[in-house]
Amino acid sequence: MVPYSDDELKVIGEHISTTSFGGRFTFKTPKYNTPITPRENVALCVKREKPCWFPSSADFLNIESRTNIDHVARAEVMDMGPPYKEEEKGGKDLFGIKWIFVPTAGGSMVQPGNPTLLDANDWPEVIKFPDIDALDWDECRRLNSCMNETTRSFYVTFQNGIFERLISFMDFEGAAMALIDEEQQDAVHALFSKLVDMYKSLIDHYLEIFQLDGVLFHDDWGSQRAPFFSLDVCMEMVAPYLKQIVDYCHEKGLWFQQHSCGKNELLVPAMVYAGVDMWQPQSMNDVEMLREKYGDKIMFSITPPAVPRDAADEVVDAEAKKFVDKYAPDFAEKPFLVGTFFADPRFTKAIYKYSRIALSK
Repeated sequence: MVPYSDDELKVIGEHISTTSFGGRFTFKTPKYNTPITPRENVALCVKREKPCWFPSSADFLNIESRTNIDHVARAEVMDMGPPYKEEEKGGKDLFGIKWIFVPTAGGSMVQPGNPTLLDANDWPEVIKFPDIDALDWDECRRLNSCMNETTRSFYVTFQNGIFERLISFMDFEGAAMALIDEEQQDAVHALFSKLVDMYKSLIDHYLEIFQLDGVLFHDDWGSQRAPFFSLDVCMEMVAPYLKQIVDYCHEKGLWFQQHSCGKNELLVPAMVYAGVDMWQPQSMNDVEMLREKYGDKIMFSITPPAVPRDAADEVVDAEAKKFVDKYAPDFAEKPFLVGTFFADPRFTKAIYKYSRIALSK
């Protein structure tokens, strides 16, 4: 392992960045003189081989292409094209379901109370699957092929995962009921199986354009207090199809990250069963317990203690060192992502420095 040098904190350029959050934020990410690339370092973490530093969100590059109109409908286009204006956000998704952009929330939702699908058994007649081949992949290549030059861990995001897609068809109450209604379960299984084929096709098209490292899947499974469904229901109705997608990603050499809001710690065994590589849980989850129990199988994110913006450099430095000292001893076996969204850049740099020193021994 190459010993740490302060020369590594020298800025040697700027990472490729997309227009983020539909144009609400644009991040400029400096490129440092690291001994290996962030992409290589993340790969070492996923493989449980000793990495050089604790990875953070700054080590990743995400694309949510406007070619997949789900992202336009959800007001979360992140690509190299121009930002969408407010009046352009929302609209129909891949299935023709209309989403309404809510400016105060910064996102979109399906108008509740008028579900497209009332009974899951009717989906073959009611739900029209999109022709993925007919999407404008030439535009996607023209706008975004420059992203292949990145040295960060490069991934594509899919909005509307398996359960979220069912919610978009049936509203929440109908989707939740369909998972446990014996008269609808067979139809849900068939629908989810066909959805898996669609996601595989999307992945294939992206891989024809991009040198991807991973896939991130949006599928919220819980509220602030508890999951939307039990582990047994998840294992029977959702996890088998998630596993098929994850297995396909692994066959293609891609890591897989589950994005799932809510208090979902009880459902982590389903993620482990499916082979999910990463999940960044929200703060209502017991992340310390999760890492202790499952950290050798799945990477979580851990948010360092908040440091006031007006804190002295010495305070920031000490807090970063304390954080690294706590987790460095078993980091290679139980790696995680450092949750540094909007973090003080001094803190991010200090965590890099001290984790480099600790992991180089």
